[in-house]
Amino acid sequence: MSRTRAVLALGSNLGERQGTLSAAVADLVNHPAVHLVDISPVIQTKAVGGPEDQPDYLNMVLAVDTELEPLDLLAHCQAVEQMHHRVREVRWGPRTLDVDVIVFGDVQSDDPVLTLPHPRAAERAFVLVPWAAMDPEATLNGTPVRELALAAADYPDVDEYDEY
Repeated sequence: MSRTRAVLALGSNLGERQGTLSAAVADLVNHPAVHLVDISPVIQTKAVGGPEDQPDYLNMVLAVDTELEPLDLLAHCQAVEQMHHRVREVRWGPRTLDVDVIVFGDVQSDDPVLTLPHPRAAERAFVLVPWAAMDPEATLNGTPVRELALAAADYPDVDEYDEY
């Protein structure tokens, strides 16, 4: 069976953020058709959009190889969110866990359920900075991810996170 490289973005700003991200990584790759390739450093950022006065997020990205189809990978990501008590009450509101499919190989899709590449990824330093750290040669829509990160409006709000 053929595998496709996908990039997943994870974020958490409620509860034990670091523990949630660590457990979510394990849960995402605890599927016979999802294989971990690489993992980014964790960064801390301010919330982008949504209600004001949210707690800061911890964010990271993963590269996985998968035999799943794009919508099946999305369903798996959403199941992992549910395992970590994700509640969808307010758009871009605080959450225990958010998992987004950023890219799925070279697939381009305007499907409203799963638009690929992720429609706002090129503007979000909280996705681009850890992605560039994980894969300095990565590109999104033909532009180096590192360049996109530096141009993102939220770039000044990205901090290293090394609380252990």
